[in-house]
This record gives sequence, C-alpha cells and structure tokens, in this order.
Amino acid sequence: MILIRQIVQQALINGYLSVEAENQLRQLLQTTKYGLEDINAFMKLQQAVIAGMVRQKSRELSA
Repeated sequence: MILIRQIVQQALINGYLSVEAENQLRQLLQTTKYGLEDINAFMKLQQAVIAGMVRQKSRELSA
C-alpha cells in the first residue's frame, strides 16, 4: 500500500504534484489511518506548494 509520505516525497523530488497523486492523497486522507510521519509529510507538501517549490497540475489545468 502506498503511503502519504511516499507521494509527498515524490512530489518534493519532482517539484510537481500530478492530478493522479493529488487524488491518491485525497483518498488516503479520507480512508486511511495515518501516523504522525504522514501528517508531517503532508504539511511539508502544503508548505512547499505555498512557497512555489512544488507545482500542482490541477491548478495549471484550471488556469
């Protein structure tokens, strides 16, 4: 099973969050019991998006 922190790590490495990865995150956050490590990773991703270090494909499509 893929973990939230794995998706976040890939996005941070690539500087890019695909629509598929975003949907996976959404699903995992709604249906999975996750630990502190995953919560911290998700917060790190949010900060990276805000800082412009990670781009979101879904935002580019809607612009």
